Parts: sequence; structure tokens; C-alpha cells
Amino acid sequence: MDLGLADRVYVLTGASKGLGFATARALVADGARVVISARGADQVATAAQRLGPPDRVVGLTADLTDPETAPRLVDTALERFGRLDGALVSVGGPPRGTAAQTSDEQWRISFETIFLGTVRTARTVGAALSTGGALGLVLSNSARSPITGLGISNGLRPGLAGVAKDMADEYGPRGVRVVSLLPGRILTDRNRELFAATGDPERARAEAEADIPLRRIADPDEFGRVAAFVLSPAASYLTGITLPVDGGALRGL
Repeated sequence: MDLGLADRVYVLTGASKGLGFATARALVADGARVVISARGADQVATAAQRLGPPDRVVGLTADLTDPETAPRLVDTALERFGRLDGALVSVGGPPRGTAAQTSDEQWRISFETIFLGTVRTARTVGAALSTGGALGLVLSNSARSPITGLGISNGLRPGLAGVAKDMADEYGPRGVRVVSLLPGRILTDRNRELFAATGDPERARAEAEADIPLRRIADPDEFGRVAAFVLSPAASYLTGITLPVDGGALRGL
């Protein structure tokens, strides 16, 4: 199946590793060009080298809390590749802890990064897209069902899903699509951290897998291929939805 990605251009945040990197790899493998960003300069440079040559991949050191980051990403795509077809907006997970135990400062920092940084980037990229463009927001299963011990995620992710739906309504008449992606248990550094925090990571992983109908933790590339499809012209009638990539873990219809 041809996804129609040849020479299309995408911006990806949080893409030096994990789900953002896996998506960038899937896009580049199908002929797209990408601008990837993350906060660590060395990590971004290494990721860009792994993904492909400079005429296919550009890496930027950037922080979504900086209001200048989103315009820089858009400008870089246009200057280096002459077009922009979409973006995958992904940010790191917030601190662990229940909603009641989380301090004002933790809420504020997480809001600036996870919520406002995502909204600002999606809004800026969305304004630059034309017919056929696509935005993917990487959220979490917590957008539909709270996850024990992740109070900030439980508070912010559902709000972002609502923002994505609102943007899908607004951008739809221009032919621009917006989709929320809800990763479940995927073997990223974030999930390794969560397993390790229990004190018995092997047991924690086994318990997590037992609660997934497919009975296993996903590889990041399994998410990346789904995200690449969602961003591609092959998914041209897909917008305004929250799409779980979780092995069936969410039980709602």
C-alpha cells in the first residue's frame, strides 16, 4: 500500500527517541522528509544522523515551553524543504503522583510543557497547513481512562483531546485533519521508568501485559507505523478522533 508520503514534509517534536523517533523513522522509510526536535542537542544530532542524510532529515534543539519554538519549526521546514504537510506533537510524560499529591509548581510546569506547548505548536503548524495537511497529537490512554498514579496526565490529556477535536472542527473546512493518538503500554524509556518505580519492574511488566488483550508490551515502531499512516494522505478521511494504540487495553467501545 502506497501511503503517498514521498517528498512530503513533517515536523515532529520530542523525536530524539521513543514514539516521536519511531514515527519519524516510519515517515522517512516511506519517502518523507522530516524536521525533528527535542531539548537535548546531542540526542537530536544523533537521532537525525540515524534517520537519514541532511537532505531528508533536519534536527533542531528546541523546547516547547519557548514561544519561539513552533515558528522556528515551521520556518525550518519551509526554508529547508520548501513545504510543510503536517506534524506529530509529542512531549515527555509528567511527574508521577496522584492529582491531590501534586504541587502547584508541578502542575504549572507540566501545564506549560504538556498542555500549552502542545496547543501552541499545533496552532502554529495548523495555521501553516493547506489542504491535505495533518496534525497528530500524541496523548495517552489517560485521555479516556485515568491511570493510577499519573494525576497530572489524567488532568491534562483529556483537555488536549478536547482541543484536538475543536481544532479538527475548525481546520476541517480547509482540508486539514487533526487526530489524537492514545498510546498504551509501549516499551519506551518512560514506561521503563514507570516499571522501575514500582521496585519490581519485571513483576510490573508482567502485570501490565496480563491486562492487555494481546498480552504484550508494544515496540515503539508499532506506534510509529500507525502514526505515519494517520499523517499520510492514505488516511485522508480520518479526523477528529482519539485513536488508541494499546493492544486493546481500553475497554470502552
